[in-house]
Amino acid sequence: MLVISGIFRIAPECRDRAFALARDMARASRAEDGCHAYSFYADIEDENVLRIFEEWVSDEALAAHFRTPHMKTFQTGMADLKILSRDVTKYEIAQASAL
Repeated sequence: MLVISGIFRIAPECRDRAFALARDMARASRAEDGCHAYSFYADIEDENVLRIFEEWVSDEALAAHFRTPHMKTFQTGMADLKILSRDVTKYEIAQASAL
């Protein structure tokens, strides 16, 4: 399993557009084969930080995700915004268990 986690720090004037793009992206991505979770979250301490969390069954599923039309729309839309920083990491998980 793969877990993607990260943050986008967005200029205040771009926040609403970024959050709209994120909502559309998450809805479409959750419908993809191999996607177990896909969500964006507003940071409760900084309203201009958008957090992302994803779970994928495989590298192949993630690679297919990057070729989707909604990914292109998201990337194009985000490129038009003022993103102050971006920090996204992919984790390969060998085993997971409930706490």
